[in-house]
Parts: sequence; C-alpha cells; structure tokens
Amino acid sequence: QVQLVESGGGLVQPGGSLRLACAASGSIDRIGSMSWYRQAPGKERALVASIVRSSTTYADSVKGRFTISRDNAKNTVYLQMNSLKPEDTAVYYCYADVWTSTGLGPYWGQGTLVTVSE
Repeated sequence: QVQLVESGGGLVQPGGSLRLACAASGSIDRIGSMSWYRQAPGKERALVASIVRSSTTYADSVKGRFTISRDNAKNTVYLQMNSLKPEDTAVYYCYADVWTSTGLGPYWGQGTLVTVSE
C-alpha cells in the first residue's frame, strides 16, 4: 500500500506565507506526477499545481505566488505559498501517480486545512 501524508497547513494572515509538504511512503517503485489540489467550502476540488519531472503547471489564480517542487530522494512534494489571500482558504490535498508491484495507481492524501484570515 501507498500512503500520502500532508503537513504544514494552518492559520495565516493575508499576505503571509505557508509551506505545505506531502510525503509518500509504502511499497513504491516509482512516482510519476505529483500535484496539489484544493477544495474550498461549497466548491469542487480543483487543481492548484502539478509537477512532472521538472516541468510545472499552475492554476491561473496562483501563478506568481505559489511554487511547487519535489524531492525525489524523499518521495516528497512541496507547495510554497506566498502572498496568501482569503480566497486561498481551502483544504489542500496531495495527489500522486504511483507505480507499485501491481501497476500504476492514483493516490490521495487526507488533506490539510489552510485558513487565510485576519
């Protein structure tokens, strides 16, 4: 089995910064793409940022403010969030495409809450 565990969420004031981390563990052969999604209250889950090898993509709403990166040796993906706005408030989920002995599968973390408020 594969587990993704997020950390780093919390309460921050507008204009502040947070760094999320997501560590994958278990019977991993190789990890493909790794991504961050978020789900705000009353809204659908949406892609925030994705990284495949060194290629990155971002939602328009976070471009220039958020940076996704990964440490392949640690099977960990990060999301550096700067200039946070109240509209960034959401539960942030980590996602990864992981190859195990049984093949390729999608895996999600449990989510970490980010609240941007005075």
